[in-house]
Amino acid sequence: MYPKLSDLINDIFGTNINLPIQSYGFFLAMAFLVAAIVLYYELSRKEKEGLIKTTTKQIWKDKPLSITELLISFIIAFIIGFKGIFAITKYQYFANNPQDFLLSTDGSLWGGIVLGSLYTAYLYYRNNFKNKKTPQKVELIVHASDHTWPIVFVAVIFGVIGAKFFHWLENWDEFMADPLDSLLSFAGLTFYGGLIVAAVAVVFYAKKNKIHWKHIADIVAPALIIAYGIGRLGCHIAGDGDWGIVNTLTKPDWLAFLPDWAWAYNYPNNIINEGIPISGCNGPHCMQLAQAVFPTPIYETTMALLIFLILWWLRKKIKTAGLLFAIYLMFNGFERFLIESIRVNNVFEFLGMNVTQAQVISTLIFLAGLILFVVLLKSRKPIKA
Repeated sequence: MYPKLSDLINDIFGTNINLPIQSYGFFLAMAFLVAAIVLYYELSRKEKEGLIKTTTKQIWKDKPLSITELLISFIIAFIIGFKGIFAITKYQYFANNPQDFLLSTDGSLWGGIVLGSLYTAYLYYRNNFKNKKTPQKVELIVHASDHTWPIVFVAVIFGVIGAKFFHWLENWDEFMADPLDSLLSFAGLTFYGGLIVAAVAVVFYAKKNKIHWKHIADIVAPALIIAYGIGRLGCHIAGDGDWGIVNTLTKPDWLAFLPDWAWAYNYPNNIINEGIPISGCNGPHCMQLAQAVFPTPIYETTMALLIFLILWWLRKKIKTAGLLFAIYLMFNGFERFLIESIRVNNVFEFLGMNVTQAQVISTLIFLAGLILFVVLLKSRKPIKA
């Protein structure tokens, strides 16, 4: 496994670099980037088809910056300087412990003050001193594709909040043992919690910007599943504990084409240091699982890619708004329920059955998709912009 991106680079090219980029974080960033590309393309397409109309908004042009705006600019630049200068001067510490560094109070006070002051002075000179134009309100045309990054931003912020909240519900004892560490840690994220809360937030954003929820739902469906698949690939590369149960089964003959690690894998050098020591290994991640397990992240990445290709093929063929999202919900629920049978997870009793939180939610999501699918087919009312 490659807990850091530089571990992968060093293994491939035989180098010895040390980058402050964790593998999972890199793949998560790639997931958001790919999702943004899909969103941009689909938002533009919906606008061309007349399903989403452009809007206008009034903005001030040549207006001097207020004290509040200058103060916010100073604070942002101060934080960048405070952390950035220290990261440069103490690079090895930063590279070895990027998460601990970012969440710590370590930093360069003078670096923050200097960068904050210079940037604020530059903004004041450019907008308040040098600019002699009379402020005026102008009308700005907002195209559908202009909502791409705001939607991604809303989804990320509320997705993390939801993922954290649902993880706490599933691991309440862990949360109560150290609430502050659980709050600040980047670990412990429940996908369905993020999906549910982010979906509500994005719908509110769409409504505020006069985009019908059915259209935004269809737009985000392919983006969600491809982002999920890329994120799961990051889980596998880093070895973050999101793997399956112990697999002692013999690989069937009909799966002979698969490499052995795709059937059962012991995740050497995993980032959470779980398992037994690796003989002759030196470094911060020298553990591997005592028994090989199902590499479920690989299975989920594969299924996510297949679902994405199906949704991408269907998106122009389906004319009933919201139907594509309903199909996504059913695929998503089925995929997750299926993988939970061989995945390590917390089990609790529900209606006399031993199930996981994800199995309950995936069942509800599948049923919600099925109900939505039936209702939309019966109504077949076109939703205009």
